[in-house]
Amino acid sequence: MLRSVTRKPTRPMSADLSSGHDLVKNSSLYKEFQAELDEILRHKWIESEKAGRDIGFEQALTDWIMKHRSKWRKARQAPSAA
Repeated sequence: MLRSVTRKPTRPMSADLSSGHDLVKNSSLYKEFQAELDEILRHKWIESEKAGRDIGFEQALTDWIMKHRSKWRKARQAPSAA
């Protein structure tokens, strides 16, 4: 025997994705990730210029983590002097 199923009206999926995307982009975790990515890409550019070739993202990431990440994080967490 088949039963009929009634569904509740819902918002379009694109609306859900859009609001979820905005929520993520406004989160502090996403902003920290984006700031860190920007620093890695800057490091990649500087080190590639020094090497005279593209060092690649993986090498830049590893190098930045080993040399700069902990100091960068501490500086971001330190209260700003006003």
